[in-house]
Parts: sequence; structure tokens; C-alpha cells
Amino acid sequence: MTDRESADGAVTIGRVRPEDDAPLARIVRAGMAEHGVCGADDEPEIEAISRSFAGPRSAYFVARRRARVLGGAGIGPLPGGPADACELRKMYLAPGARGAGTGRRLLAACLETAREAGYRRCRLATMTRMERARRLYERAGFRRVETPISGTGHAGCDRWYELDL
Repeated sequence: MTDRESADGAVTIGRVRPEDDAPLARIVRAGMAEHGVCGADDEPEIEAISRSFAGPRSAYFVARRRARVLGGAGIGPLPGGPADACELRKMYLAPGARGAGTGRRLLAACLETAREAGYRRCRLATMTRMERARRLYERAGFRRVETPISGTGHAGCDRWYELDL
């Protein structure tokens, strides 16, 4: 994945950097509030996404336009889950960045990296009311599963998906 700045103002996708933490925290919290996600906005992961996704077999990608953070998405191991499965986490975009393919590009970066890390499955938890996100996941090949992802702290989620990588 490239992390070069685009001279023409195009959106670039690159790895998260520590200076992205504050704008990402604002975008994630605003997205959570917009969709009525309860009880998760105090997660330590949100304040320091660059550190939270620095571990082995983890990655977080950021969409930028002229150095402005537009949103991001990450993958990492499932807490207490099988070693061949990862979780797509903290995929949020600022409202002005939606609908232009940026989410699809972030998702592709995450899934490519998951494959390279040796994962064979990717799981995610979302909510019924996040219709645009669910359509994105379904178009990417995720299939709905009935079993919640345990140990992730996504108590407010009511939809779960899985993709064979």
C-alpha cells in the first residue's frame, strides 16, 4: 500500500502514523455517535489507534487527502479466537469522504494485508442501522453469520459477518 502524498488532491491510503491518532479518534467517536453505538467510545484503542494496531498481524490504514485524515480501518487477531481468523475493526469515514470508493479501498487494503499475514478468515461486527457499511461488506463477499464474535466488546452490535480469505 502506498503512503505517498498525492499532488492532485486524490485520496491516498497508507499505514497509520502517531499523528493520525487525534483526527482518527474524532472521526471514530463522531461515527459512533451518528450511528448510536453505545458504551464503546471510551475504548483505549480509539485514543491511540497507531499503538493499538502496532502488534503482530495487525494493521491500520488511513485515507488522506492532502494530509487531511478522512478515516480508516484496521485488522487484527480475534481476542481469544482461532489463529487463522482476524477481525475488521474501527472502520469509520468522515461524512464527506463517503460514497466515493474510499471505504472500498480501505477494506481492500485490510483484506490484502490479512491474507499476507496468513489469516484465512475475516470477521466483523456491525449494526443493522449501518446500512451503507453492510452493503459494502456484502459486495466484498462477506456473508452474514448468526454467531456473535465473543471477547471483542461489541455488545451493541447485532449483525456479524465473515469472509473466507
